[in-house]
Amino acid sequence: MKEASFYQPLADLKVRCELCPHNCLIADGRRGICGVRENRQGTLYSLVYGRVVAAAIDPIEKKPLYHFLPGTKTYSIATVGCNFRCDFCQNWEISQIRSKDEGRKTKDEKPEDVVAAAQENSCPSISYTYTEPTIYFEFAYDCAKLARESGLKNIFVTNGYMNPPVVEAIVPYLDAANIDLKSFREEFYHKYCGGKLAPVLETIRLMKQKGVWVELTTLIIPGLNDSDAELAEIAGFIVKEVGADTPWHVSAFRPTYKMIDRPPTPVETVLRAQAIGLKAGLKHVHPGNVRLPGSGVGR
Repeated sequence: MKEASFYQPLADLKVRCELCPHNCLIADGRRGICGVRENRQGTLYSLVYGRVVAAAIDPIEKKPLYHFLPGTKTYSIATVGCNFRCDFCQNWEISQIRSKDEGRKTKDEKPEDVVAAAQENSCPSISYTYTEPTIYFEFAYDCAKLARESGLKNIFVTNGYMNPPVVEAIVPYLDAANIDLKSFREEFYHKYCGGKLAPVLETIRLMKQKGVWVELTTLIIPGLNDSDAELAEIAGFIVKEVGADTPWHVSAFRPTYKMIDRPPTPVETVLRAQAIGLKAGLKHVHPGNVRLPGSGVGR
């Protein structure tokens, strides 16, 4: 275990976690919403420091990042846990592990091990991905700092649900981020993710302002966030507040986890989203997770 960053001790051995906008009030012996930060007698601990549940060498385009170190490989790592509870989570087997289910096998790693593995596999970057890097911030931060000293780039693939001081702490060592912009409706975030939209928008703005290369991804779910109006609002936000050169990845949904009652997103819907983004003034709108007409391959 490692003592957590970003928390405040309170009376009666309680603590207030300040890592993400949940700002969990945690009693002694209990954990926050993410399930991996525990209060032990008034001290908050990360339970996943160095406990890597997944590690792989990926094409950087898989993150997806299409305009940052294109054509390279990135060394990807994750621990268990997440501060969202998305009904449509594609990595739910590791992201949605909570206190009652900790059966996933993990491997103890030090930041030096992660950096060495990236170097040994000729990866010019490390991606903190698969689950939510915010909830294993302490480990990601130590890895990122050492990676920067070793000449490697650092990438967050994130839901963007972190408090501004956390963004401020990581950006000196962060080179790029793909941030999920899951919807432009507060009710969507509340009902299907267990979070809020406004803090995500704030993270997007702040990372861009601080010089992090930002690409955004929206998973388009039939009947939930696929209207012309909402897609146009997302595109408009990106153009006006992030920049027209910001890549937007519009990806097709496939039934998974708790959301198996909806059909896969039609290719036509993804292409419609792409057209809406381009019409709004975005320079780079990339369809994803679909087989494009006439291409013979899926993306």
